[in-house]
Amino acid sequence: MTVVERREIALVDLLDRLLAGGVVITGDLTLRIADVDLVRIDLNALISSVNEQVPSPWRELE
Repeated sequence: MTVVERREIALVDLLDRLLAGGVVITGDLTLRIADVDLVRIDLNALISSVNEQVPSPWRELE
C-alpha cells in the first residue's frame, strides 16, 4: 500500500473541504409504469459555506 491508499480522512475534514469549495448535486428520478411516466423529479442543489467573501443569497429581513 502506498501512503495515499493508507491515508484516512475524518468525516469532519471531508465536509470542511467540500463546503469550502462548494458541492453541486444533480439528479433525475422518474417513476414509470408500463412505459408511462407518472412522476418526474429533477434535483439541482448547490451546497457551500457562507462567509464574508461569499455572502448568503438570503438577506436578513430588517
